Amino acid sequence: MNAIKLLPDLLISQISAGEVIGRPASALKELLENSVDAAATEITVQLFQGGIKLIRVADNGTGISRDDLPLALARHATSKINTLEDLQKIASLGFRGEALASIAAVSRLTLTSRGREEKHAWQIQTKDRHLSPPEPAALASGTTVEIHDLYFNIPARRKFLKTEATEYAHCDEIFKWIALSRADIGFTLQHNGTLRRHLRPADPRLRIAAILGDEFAQASVFVDERAADLRLWGASALPNYSRSSRNNQYFFVNGRFVRDKLIAHALREAYRDILHPDRHPAFALFLEMNADGVDVNVHPTKTEVKFHDSRALHQFIFHTINKALASPQLASVASVSPARDQEPRYGSRAVVAPFSTYAQQRIMPLAPQIMPDAASALPGMAAQSQAFYQTLFDTGTGSSIDSMATAIADKKQEVPPLGFALGQLLGIYILSQNDRGLLIVDMHAAHERILYEKLKLALDNHSLSMQPLLIPVTFQADSLDIATVEENSAVLCELGFEISVFSPTMLVVRAVPATLKDADVIKLAHDVISEIREFGASQALTGRRNELLSTMACHGAVRANRMLTIPEMNALLREMEATARSGQCNHGRPTWFEISLADLDKMFMRGR
Repeated sequence: MNAIKLLPDLLISQISAGEVIGRPASALKELLENSVDAAATEITVQLFQGGIKLIRVADNGTGISRDDLPLALARHATSKINTLEDLQKIASLGFRGEALASIAAVSRLTLTSRGREEKHAWQIQTKDRHLSPPEPAALASGTTVEIHDLYFNIPARRKFLKTEATEYAHCDEIFKWIALSRADIGFTLQHNGTLRRHLRPADPRLRIAAILGDEFAQASVFVDERAADLRLWGASALPNYSRSSRNNQYFFVNGRFVRDKLIAHALREAYRDILHPDRHPAFALFLEMNADGVDVNVHPTKTEVKFHDSRALHQFIFHTINKALASPQLASVASVSPARDQEPRYGSRAVVAPFSTYAQQRIMPLAPQIMPDAASALPGMAAQSQAFYQTLFDTGTGSSIDSMATAIADKKQEVPPLGFALGQLLGIYILSQNDRGLLIVDMHAAHERILYEKLKLALDNHSLSMQPLLIPVTFQADSLDIATVEENSAVLCELGFEISVFSPTMLVVRAVPATLKDADVIKLAHDVISEIREFGASQALTGRRNELLSTMACHGAVRANRMLTIPEMNALLREMEATARSGQCNHGRPTWFEISLADLDKMFMRGR
């Protein structure tokens, strides 16, 4: 074997560059973080050929003095930490002192800076692997770093870079990270001499909208929650804005963009009840906490972190986002654009005002008043709400569409958010009118969500009541199902069922949850028994609890082709307004859409 020897400093820096500077975007990240740490208020980025040919970052920060310029390009030289205690509570973005040295080892670098006390700027360059002495230069303030020909001296590394367009896309993503994290700083991005982004200092909510787009802003709810030394704020998109990839997910810890499995799991759990399994949520969220509660020194790229109290943090994030998304005010609105397409196209956005226009940070309830809790079965719901409609409509005209429309026009200020039903479409959808336009409601999906939320609440409160059947229902079952019932009678009772063995091959159902009394008893019982049989009673009431309750709710929900009366439809709408997460069914699909009167006018070319 060869003798052990120390590696040259240049080779060490080039090896480090392989870890820290994987592509132009990585170098750009390090330079932007340095500019932010230097208290800059304006940062300008210029790129050529996706950053491969040139990366130039100029800021108006504190600058570097002449004597410190050579140290800025030395390995493990930094002004941001001095002791171990500093390392345990890092408040800056950069701190390792590796970035500039690594970049200089694999590029032609020019560093120009003017300290606050300097009469003029000074400049140093890397030439032929050597550092030039500081020379006078012209610069009003701050620091400018130019990186030319990245990986020019390591061809093997350079060949792994992608096309110019791909490398620029990665640089643009890094630019968005930093710009999102610091709305108080102005940012400019140019590529090949063309201005791509220009962001002035703004309110954080306006910065989020400027970077992620108005569609994201309109489809998001603003979050701001505090607990002990934790604060979580930002924008969390509604389920209808979900994406097929995780690209639109931005999470920052003390201003640092991070990718963390704990955080990702907490957010996924918060969306689980309202998001389709194949879709991913979108968000731009900012977590503020004590610096000593998080360890950012676990990876050279500094996008991975560790938390000291990960369990408490997980619960805080989960409950904050879950509460924000549970508001009954969050739902779906159709966006019809006949000018772009011949056929109406339906998108989605929040009914609530865009989060960037919120005057208050707390979510206000949607319904002006919550109707008394109606029975789960639609006929019962209709009976309990009949008095309400009789105060609004003349007796005997409740089912008249014409008189209902007239009454709504006369009492526009009293129209609830989901309006009043006009009728059914093909036995599947409820058509409703409010003071904004037309609503289309998937009655099965909406009723399913209502039942699901009621079952969850009742099970949590141990108040899931039984409804004895007038005539017990028997059905055939195999030996494993019979054994499951015998072994788990207490669990079935907790779920609101009274099921017992009738014979060696038969089971009998004597009671079902009162909320599901109109469901198909045999199918409902069979599915619940199958769930317990497959996953076990303990898992059915813990890890699989929501899936089990969702299955039960699906059985109890009103089916397609069920003809409802106008009072029954209106009762369903009122229940939706008072039910958390009613904008999506249990599987993450929307339960209703709204088409505004303005969109309808466009479709029919009114006013042209």
